[in-house]
Amino acid sequence: MIVPETLENIANTAVSLGVLNDAALAELKQTWPELRFTFCNDDDMPARLSPALQREKFNLYLVNGSEHCLSLTDDPLQAIGVVLAEVDEE
Repeated sequence: MIVPETLENIANTAVSLGVLNDAALAELKQTWPELRFTFCNDDDMPARLSPALQREKFNLYLVNGSEHCLSLTDDPLQAIGVVLAEVDEE
């Protein structure tokens, strides 16, 4: 489960890190070791799913781990991780 306050804190930390890269991901994993993190381009995310949280340079999506394989979810009660999806500046 990821509560809204935690999602806000993750977004604020990502903004303060300035760039989404392996070092930023490591920092997030160190701060929230119980969660899974990954990053990609927002264009790679399915259009059917709305971000759980939006920022100017990235969107946050929730990862569900309740089944055999990881999947995206819009349910924070099922969330075990976050995808940070970088938004192109175009």
